[in-house]
Amino acid sequence: MTARNKLGQLDLSLIVVSLVIGMGIFRNPASVAATSGTSSIFFLLWIAGGLIALAGAFTYAEIGQRLPAMGGYYKIFAYCYHPSVGFSVNAIIIISNAASLAVVALIGADYVSDLLYGKPSGILFNSFVAIAAVALFFVVNLFGLRTSSKTQNVLIIIKVGLVLLLISSMFKGLVIEPHGYEEGSPLYSLKDHNPLSLFIISLIPVCFAYGGYQQTINFGAEVKDNKIIPRGILMGIVIVIALYLAINLAYTQVIGYDKMKNASAIGSLLCEAWFGKFGGKVFDALMFLSVLAYVNILLMSNPRVMFAMSEDRVLPKLFSYKHPKTDALVMGLVTFSLITIIVTFFGKGVDNILNFTMFLDGIGMSTSAFTIFILRKRKVNEELTGAGWNRLVPYLAAFFVFSYSMIDVGVVMKDVKAAIIGTGLLLFFLLLYFLFYHKKKD
Repeated sequence: MTARNKLGQLDLSLIVVSLVIGMGIFRNPASVAATSGTSSIFFLLWIAGGLIALAGAFTYAEIGQRLPAMGGYYKIFAYCYHPSVGFSVNAIIIISNAASLAVVALIGADYVSDLLYGKPSGILFNSFVAIAAVALFFVVNLFGLRTSSKTQNVLIIIKVGLVLLLISSMFKGLVIEPHGYEEGSPLYSLKDHNPLSLFIISLIPVCFAYGGYQQTINFGAEVKDNKIIPRGILMGIVIVIALYLAINLAYTQVIGYDKMKNASAIGSLLCEAWFGKFGGKVFDALMFLSVLAYVNILLMSNPRVMFAMSEDRVLPKLFSYKHPKTDALVMGLVTFSLITIIVTFFGKGVDNILNFTMFLDGIGMSTSAFTIFILRKRKVNEELTGAGWNRLVPYLAAFFVFSYSMIDVGVVMKDVKAAIIGTGLLLFFLLLYFLFYHKKKD
């Protein structure tokens, strides 16, 4: 890959923003408000989530510098622990990402239907739109990293523009009433629950709203300069934190903390502050573009993990094939796209099955961040990490690992069944590795 086709600092920062800002921030805060107990705890949660994310950004910035590799999120597990751990964690991530992408694409089809017809469409229409979106960006990614990265930059700038538009609604001085509420969603008050338990339970969706940036190290071998990795990751996460804190302030100003609890479509309500009843249509169009950004970034990231796994022979050699002209990871793209398309036929109900991934993500984040101590002990690429901020990394990494351990505690408190299913699935993939792949390594 020539230097001209590699990623610059802005590209990497926008990849971070793309991986983190999903659809959740346009409705997730309503759930956090419902479980946080008070507005003070609500804002403290988003600040705490931002600080945890910042600690994680510093940690993964150094990890990315010390072990710059394509599919780096697999490589750090395989190198620091064992290929079986890398295989198990990343196999789950790939499958859950494909399922998540299918669900998001189907939700995106709902926005298209509402934009065009003013009502939900049938399964056939939704499946067609979802598959068309995946197919479009499959083709974009076949043209190589530079093309997919430039496309992603345009899409994420549009998404950030949407967030800024919603944030600016608080300057209109309007109060918008919610049109409906999520039935059956939990609603907790401070007088009936311990503040610490409310904080830990509510921190789960907050941290997952901030998550995703760890996947940036999958592009570690494709940056113009190794020094770009920490700067790109840190700049990206600072942008995300600023946008998240501002949009949550806008939600409480325009809708109200109490009224937003479990309210549906809170992002659309902010759009109404600018465009009135037509605001829903504007929001539909912008949200579909936001969905397209999510489709593209997952098609960029996941085949790189498959490539790294193929290099370690835990996936067939075909997955390490690169197109001779574009360097596109053809087999990974085909496989990930096909899994996504197949899952679309199961419908949006799949999203409910994915609750256990919250528990697994907590394990993955804490154990992947802990690799910084192993890399430091082995003095891996010690000469590449001379910046002053590196002195703080061990303390920040320890804080980050502890925080995500508490996230797992919160998942057990909230849904012990999800934790059991997640652990069982992790053990299943470990068993699969030792049954079918272990001998290939010997």
